[in-house]
Amino acid sequence: MKIIVSQEIESVCPTFVGACVEAYVENSPYCKELWDEINALGEKFKSSLTTESLKEISGIAATRKVYRACGKDPSRYRPASEALIRRILQGKELYQRDTLVDLVNLASIAYGYSIGGFDADKFEGDTLTLGVGKEGEPYEGIGRGMINIEGLPVYRDRMGGVGTPTSDHERTKMTLGTTHLVVLINGYDGDEQHVRENAEFILQLLSKYCKSSGGSYFIYQ
Repeated sequence: MKIIVSQEIESVCPTFVGACVEAYVENSPYCKELWDEINALGEKFKSSLTTESLKEISGIAATRKVYRACGKDPSRYRPASEALIRRILQGKELYQRDTLVDLVNLASIAYGYSIGGFDADKFEGDTLTLGVGKEGEPYEGIGRGMINIEGLPVYRDRMGGVGTPTSDHERTKMTLGTTHLVVLINGYDGDEQHVRENAEFILQLLSKYCKSSGGSYFIYQ
């Protein structure tokens, strides 16, 4: 994949750094060992975070700042990483979907970045452009129906939007049949080292739980 960061994003976040992870994988309905990791991290959060202090996590704070700069209320359209950790702190269980979805959620809460996981074979074209959602732009969030993405950062392929920090699109979502995976990490805090560590963590998880080998990633800005 080629990733282009538009001037729209550069103007509100000149330090943005992203990572694109690509791998061939084998999905499964459920992985107990993965959920052991998720639950252990959840217990750690419960003893160290509150629903207010989680907003101070670097990746979350920076994403919220960009939302405001683009004209979106981050308390109404929460970044996915914040929403996931907030759910844990409220004593609610995370939704169990399938191993790829659960794995991406773990990677997101572990590092505080909103991460998009996609079935790469469903993209139209070979280029994704990161821009800002327009008024009236159609977008069907996974399990959310049509949502208003005006003012949200959004990745678009040749057909239109595929991912925002709040929700990815139904059209390119991962399923049990997904074998070609692309994961996008959004580092609005500009911390390239942390973004790289997140990408490497994802590759490790894919190797452990999704029979992946030879996966790779690249940094884009």
